[in-house]
Amino acid sequence: MHYLYHILSAFHILVITSAITVEPTAVPNSVNVDLYYPFHLPPPADAHDQLPLLVNYASPSGTPAISLKTRPTTVYRPKSLDAHERARLRSLHHGETEPIEWEEMTVSGPDVEDRHTLSQLARMTANAYQLPGHKNWYELDASWNVNASFPFGWDNDEDGFRGHVFRSRDNSTIVLSIKGTTLQGPTSKKDKLNDNLLFSCCCARVDFSWVFSTVCDCYSWSALHRKCDDTCLSAALIQDSLFYSTGVKLVNDLRFLYPFSNIWLVGHSLGGSLASLLGSTFGLPAVAFEAPGERMAANRLHLPLPPPIGNTSLPPVPITHVYHNADPIPQGTCTGVASACAQAGYALETRCHLGKSIVYDAVQKLGWHVDVRKHVIKEVILGVLDFEEHWPDDDGIDRAVPVAREEEDCVDCFKWEFGHFKDKDPDI
Repeated sequence: MHYLYHILSAFHILVITSAITVEPTAVPNSVNVDLYYPFHLPPPADAHDQLPLLVNYASPSGTPAISLKTRPTTVYRPKSLDAHERARLRSLHHGETEPIEWEEMTVSGPDVEDRHTLSQLARMTANAYQLPGHKNWYELDASWNVNASFPFGWDNDEDGFRGHVFRSRDNSTIVLSIKGTTLQGPTSKKDKLNDNLLFSCCCARVDFSWVFSTVCDCYSWSALHRKCDDTCLSAALIQDSLFYSTGVKLVNDLRFLYPFSNIWLVGHSLGGSLASLLGSTFGLPAVAFEAPGERMAANRLHLPLPPPIGNTSLPPVPITHVYHNADPIPQGTCTGVASACAQAGYALETRCHLGKSIVYDAVQKLGWHVDVRKHVIKEVILGVLDFEEHWPDDDGIDRAVPVAREEEDCVDCFKWEFGHFKDKDPDI
């Protein structure tokens, strides 16, 4: 699937040239971001709600752009992505480790301590769910052009993996926004498959849409024990329908098109976890909103990660999770046969996140009750991120944005026993 195929037009070659000639020499403290849309897509089903999509956008002279605050961010990247992939496959197929050389560098990343920056990134994330001009498209600041964007995955309903790309005016920063789960729509079945593969403890028991089957056959279940085969799970996670592998191809395309640009990844829910997994793979800053725990998925994908530094036991990946405590999904508590998630056919059981997490106490501050309906990105933006008062933090100090902290003592799926239990190895 070549999501950026249409970009390789004569017009866009000019954009590539401009990207190559702009190599930042210092980490800026802000970046001005525009929407960009260089090619035409087939009209969607609700075309009467859409504005014209064929636009080459350039902001009028003197018009201010969105200013996202940035800060120097230390990242660790594999010196060779080919060696990184070889090590992953060797671990996956043979259970053997292979050393990876990591390169430490400082890049311009989003300032996750700034409320406005988080709010704007969340709006980019929300806009991954629709095309520009749709009634649910979120306006950002007045200088943003609602007709202009850089979509991917919208020309084929079967792909499932879709969203938008935003770029700064000088091409120094590219923001890849990945769509999360859609409950009813052309991508819903693949969304659910990815959710249940990545975030269930073992294969997931789902609803009638799966014809009484699970998403894989790796479990041994009885009233007395729960066992799950690790090798079988890893095999299930490398199938073509998994969005992670599609995302790797897309990020590689963006790295080719913008070799000297900083690439950021953002997403909500499933899209946030995918942003985190891809950011961990490539060493790119990522901000994930209300995302299920993806640490176990990273292990099952056998992702080589940089070794821990200092007193922590966790890898130093440039990932920031943002969620509030009235949403059960990122906390791994939307579980059990009577839960809203299970009733809808989702087994979202993991809660441990990579990187660091900013957790808003919406239960205490806003008086919200824990409710899966608070998971939607609109609630996060308008109810939490746009709330102008300070928030209570774990150290007793009120802040505009709570401190991002590692989830050190987090354990996933402690009721399950994982190992090699299948009589015959799956063909991987």
